[in-house]
Amino acid sequence: MRLDWIGWVATAAFASSYLFKRPNSLRLVQAGAATLWVIYGLIIHAFPVVVANVVVAAMAIFSSPLLRRKTAE
Repeated sequence: MRLDWIGWVATAAFASSYLFKRPNSLRLVQAGAATLWVIYGLIIHAFPVVVANVVVAAMAIFSSPLLRRKTAE
């Protein structure tokens, strides 16, 4: 089964994240794209792809202005 499309969707999602003006939207789309990359990396058994994108997804989520506002209260 060919699952290359997951990598292409992840690429498109990541590239489109830069079109969002609100920081929270940008981070949410980046986290989603990174999650797709993690799935793709697991499918193709590419450990560096998995690790790099787990880090990217975590950074996108934890740097989200919405999350920071909730934890500051």
